[in-house]
Amino acid sequence: MSDPDECKVPCYKATIVARLKAQMPSDEELQRLAGLFGLLADPTRLRIIGALTSGEELCVCDVSHVLGLSLSATSHQLRKLREAGCVTFRNDGRMAYYRLRDDFLAGLMAQGRLQMARPVP
Repeated sequence: MSDPDECKVPCYKATIVARLKAQMPSDEELQRLAGLFGLLADPTRLRIIGALTSGEELCVCDVSHVLGLSLSATSHQLRKLREAGCVTFRNDGRMAYYRLRDDFLAGLMAQGRLQMARPVP
């Protein structure tokens, strides 16, 4: 049985192939990108990002209440996001406050939601 995605007609556009090969990200960049996508593949972390897209600085307790998770589970997921550089945090006494590092993830979340709302052809 043949693969329906396999090209049946041999063709080779040397100029285009060379240009695309030169534009390909390095293996290191691709590994880092795969790590980011892996981090974002977790629904709990996406929910946290969704809560932080308001631009508000939230303490762990606030995030925990928004998500309906334990403080421990919330802290664990926020730590993963912080270690990946997705969120920033600051301590104020015994309180830890988090916010998105920049607008990138909020924009990605918005674009992802728009994409999911589109009908599948």
